[in-house]
Amino acid sequence: MGDPAGVGPEVCLRLLSHAPTQERCVPLLFGDAVVLARVADQCELGTLPSVVSFAEWEQGKDEFTQPTIIDFSDDRSNDFTAGVVSELTGRASYRYIKAAIDAAIAGRVDAVATGPIHKKALNAAGIHFPGHTEIFAAETQSDRICMMLTCDEITCSFVTTHVGYRDVPALLTVERILEVIEISHTAMSQLRGRPPKLVVCALNPHAGEDGLFGNREEERIITPAIELARACGINIEGPLPPDTAFLPGRRRETDCFVCMYHDQGHIPLKALAFDIAVNVTLGLPIIRTSVDHGTALDIAWQGKAAPTSMFEAVKLAAQLAKSRCQTAACST
Repeated sequence: MGDPAGVGPEVCLRLLSHAPTQERCVPLLFGDAVVLARVADQCELGTLPSVVSFAEWEQGKDEFTQPTIIDFSDDRSNDFTAGVVSELTGRASYRYIKAAIDAAIAGRVDAVATGPIHKKALNAAGIHFPGHTEIFAAETQSDRICMMLTCDEITCSFVTTHVGYRDVPALLTVERILEVIEISHTAMSQLRGRPPKLVVCALNPHAGEDGLFGNREEERIITPAIELARACGINIEGPLPPDTAFLPGRRRETDCFVCMYHDQGHIPLKALAFDIAVNVTLGLPIIRTSVDHGTALDIAWQGKAAPTSMFEAVKLAAQLAKSRCQTAACST
């Protein structure tokens, strides 16, 4: 459900009544039914679907044929204000995430699609993770992962994510860049059903201009990783200057852009497809997708939040789960 004080509850409620979603899967919403009932009333979203307590869920209830809320409500579920950062909502959002991850690891759900969380609320609750990606990595004990944002218009994967710009160069290594290239190639092969074309973005303006800008990261780190990937048979180009890498002609022929830092890929992607892009964590033993927007506290509980990114996140999660099942069947 994401952070209860944000737009997560309302977009999740719209998801539960979304007919195309129900044709693809049976959605289970991990959240507080008390909160969802308040949001449904305030945003005029109708009545809640079936509700099962988290205690019942823990006892092993697994037979679901219709959209269902797995309810975490307790006597503090109403002790916060919509649109306001709170340690209470940070702790609640982490509980939902942890339970969903455990369910996926146990095979009780096929995939997890997450609503937006607020990093300040999470840290206020004493849960010191930069975001979802790092939580999923820690809980699944995965150390070879990367973030990917995707939609029909553009797909980007990231060598670094939630760090300050001053820290990025020190985090770039040949091994890490090659790792992200390999993970991205595997994911896009699965999504496209064919060998993909990848483009790697440079770190510095003009791809460093032969050492004029930066500390020769392109020559020392990025290009060697690209050459190793190419030697493995990956169709890859770069490092390309970031200001021209995303031009329309290039986007049409590129399946995935490998970006060095957070905003290098987030800016073009959100400019092109803010409401429909999906965040995917690659390299996990479970499937995890997410909306590509934040908690939007300024419009929370007003019925204004567009649910399309959540619809797309669940659509992709179902697609990946189906593909994984087919692959497993073929390998047995």
